[in-house]
Amino acid sequence: MVVELISVGTEILLGNIVNTNAAYLAEQVAALGLSCYYQSVIGDNEARLCEGIRTALSRSDIVILSGGLGPTQDDLTKECAAKVLGKELIMDAHSKEMIEAFFAKRDKKPTENNWKQAMVPKECIVLDNPNGTAPGIIMEENGKTVILLPGPPNELIPMFETSVMPHLAQKTDGVIVSKTVKICGMGESSVETMIEDMLERQVNPTIAPYAKTGEVHLRVTAKAVDDKTAKKLLKPVVKELKSRFETNVYTTEDATTLEQAVVDLLLDRKLTVSTVESCTGGMLAARLINVAGVSEVFKMGHITYSNKAKRKILGVKRSTLDKYTAVSAEVAHDMAKGLSSISKADVAVSVTGLAGPDGGTKETPVGTVFIGCSVNGNVTVQRYQFSGNRAKIRESAVAAALTLMRSCILADYSLTFRN
Repeated sequence: MVVELISVGTEILLGNIVNTNAAYLAEQVAALGLSCYYQSVIGDNEARLCEGIRTALSRSDIVILSGGLGPTQDDLTKECAAKVLGKELIMDAHSKEMIEAFFAKRDKKPTENNWKQAMVPKECIVLDNPNGTAPGIIMEENGKTVILLPGPPNELIPMFETSVMPHLAQKTDGVIVSKTVKICGMGESSVETMIEDMLERQVNPTIAPYAKTGEVHLRVTAKAVDDKTAKKLLKPVVKELKSRFETNVYTTEDATTLEQAVVDLLLDRKLTVSTVESCTGGMLAARLINVAGVSEVFKMGHITYSNKAKRKILGVKRSTLDKYTAVSAEVAHDMAKGLSSISKADVAVSVTGLAGPDGGTKETPVGTVFIGCSVNGNVTVQRYQFSGNRAKIRESAVAAALTLMRSCILADYSLTFRN
């Protein structure tokens, strides 16, 4: 069956908010074995919204609309869907009670326009919304299904997983299962070249490369009659990818980030880590601290933005800074070495670079970053040349620092059997 997604809201059209709902819903319907050929965004306009729903129904079996279920006059999704399907809106007593309870729990009173949200199309399925005031709605008419979901992700996601997913599961005769092979330390073109033969002969499963900042993800997707069969199809393909990319594969779990993989590696080897940053201004430490349980391994983080801070805190010599400048392999080396000394951490990572947009030279253009990593007293320094604006360069530097940290730990075999 074919599903079509319509995101409702002028704020999405204007770019005021990022449309994460469409990405989430597309992924979920694909996992259910349903095909999604069209997605659209329609503003808060009755004529255009009605036209969009009619068009979607003419070419798709299931239409899922998100947003536009609020209490204000420009929230028109429910009204337009009911109009297109020729359904009368009636007051739903249960939804009204849910709205009253929602406000009472917060010691507030609903305003008169909140009761608009309790009006539902006649003969529809009403979906409870314990996280908000707008109930969801499922309408079936002439073999077509229209599903209305609230816009806020913290309302849409629980409602979809609790109420909509079981409903849609009854409409499919197969499943789609995916596994993501996450690769660090390689660019998209290099990754694609290494699997060119696999891409050329793929049928089921399929492999789709996605470039991320400092990473490449290979999404392996199989379609089968059931979950067990799909996973069986995936297994040899994932195994082959892991064999080709070896240690560059840091995980095959969707929920595992690069920083999570690094922290897990530190925990597994009972190592501690400290960071010192210049151009990234604490972003590396922040990525690591995002991971639950990092307190077991993270000792300290410094931001030594000025040359004076590099001298006073880390012991970098003035003569080194004068001779090589702050953006150099020598300074990155001494920053990592100095941090290792003062923090007594097993792993010490330094970042120094030129994020721009000004200050570049022919020898050291904007985007030049040096990253140092000390593991067990051995310091490795790498030079990188990143492109993009200031924010992009800094993000790329952090991803590279995590990758270098991971590779240096893996390369230090003396730490493998550490007690």
